Amino acid sequence: MSKFKMNNYPLDEKILEKMKNDYHNNPTNTIIRHALSKSQISDIVYVSEQEGNMQNKFSIDIKTMKVCNQKQSGRCWIFAGLNILREVIGKKLNVEQFELSQNYVAFYDKLEKINYTLNAIMEQLDKPHDDRIMMHLLTFAVGDGGQWDMFANIVKKYGIVPKSAMVETNQSSQTSASNQIINTNIRNFASQASKLYAEGKYEDILILKDNVLEKMYFLLTNSFGLIPEKFDLEYVDKNKEYHLIKNMTPKQFFNEYIGDEIDLYHSITNSPTKDKPYLKPYTIMYLGNVIEGKKVIHLNLEMNRIKELIISQLKDDTPVWFGSDVSFYRDRNGGSWDSLAYDYTSTFGLDLKFEKGDMLDYFASAMNHAMVITGVNIVDGKPTKWKIENSWGEDVGNKGYFIMSDDFFNRFVYQAVILEKYFNDDELKALKEEPTIYMPWDPMGTLAK
Repeated sequence: MSKFKMNNYPLDEKILEKMKNDYHNNPTNTIIRHALSKSQISDIVYVSEQEGNMQNKFSIDIKTMKVCNQKQSGRCWIFAGLNILREVIGKKLNVEQFELSQNYVAFYDKLEKINYTLNAIMEQLDKPHDDRIMMHLLTFAVGDGGQWDMFANIVKKYGIVPKSAMVETNQSSQTSASNQIINTNIRNFASQASKLYAEGKYEDILILKDNVLEKMYFLLTNSFGLIPEKFDLEYVDKNKEYHLIKNMTPKQFFNEYIGDEIDLYHSITNSPTKDKPYLKPYTIMYLGNVIEGKKVIHLNLEMNRIKELIISQLKDDTPVWFGSDVSFYRDRNGGSWDSLAYDYTSTFGLDLKFEKGDMLDYFASAMNHAMVITGVNIVDGKPTKWKIENSWGEDVGNKGYFIMSDDFFNRFVYQAVILEKYFNDDELKALKEEPTIYMPWDPMGTLAK
């Protein structure tokens, strides 16, 4: 029981009077108030001197393809995953530009998530509706987000197709309406299934689940389009030679150009919280999509080691999938994340950052966006800034590419996916250990929401 009682500390007239007097006794507040009447907060706290440190120049700079655009959807992790795969395929096809269908992967991810969530709810039917796990399942249900291992599960099971084989639709690019329909019906399923479970009608629950799943399939097909069973792979290579491979299946395409290579990627995280020791693997309950697929597993490492691994992979001309919190210190149009470019402390006496582990534990920060690292600038053996391939289209940043300061990287980057050949023996051994299981609301699971 806390020693503090909220009723003992009301906001009374004495406190209000003191705060008002303190405000007016500081003339800086008048200047700030006038500035904010016609300006954004980010504009008046901007530190222009930092621009010299964020030029678009990198000592390691991988030549990658044009950026894509996820539009009004939360499919960043799919876009980032396919951006990794298309570079592999592009080298094998010897093409300058190539895009895989994000819509195709998103369709099957959403279908698998629906099945996963319905089954997770069924596992919890012996609990009340306000049990915390059940509440978590119902609150987040099925969203656009995901994790690298979830991406790998989908492409291994269903394959991939060129974008021309399954193009974007209005609904795939703007998912809020279909998500609302999906999640309302999942919650309705939970309410009906709970009543049937209380009556011991278990077979009726299975029938209900299958009925809901089929209707969801109809909704997804109507929203995202028909799934291609076969397609023609048509392209012109860098030597201006035309190629046409007819009647490929999505699985055939994936197996021929990616195949077992997908299993060589492993997720590492920097979660400096007391509950997650370094050099130990962990997973999160009910974080997934394909029930029979690989668990989402992270190996927790110190940030300096994560940087070493990322740089090693970049040096071999191989980009890196990663997850970050991008809600802080962002210049969307200019294309940068720089935690030294915005001075909230001098203006307000407040700041937006504190210890990284505490920001995770106290819900101040968590992963909310996945992108691709394509370059880094190293000075005197240390990184100073990172080149980022985003998925917000070419109209922002440097034709869609962003710059991330190393200070921001330290504070707000939480995850990267690295090929296993770069790990040392201790890390490879740790990856084979049984992972610790954390609860569904663990902050390191937020990217999948």
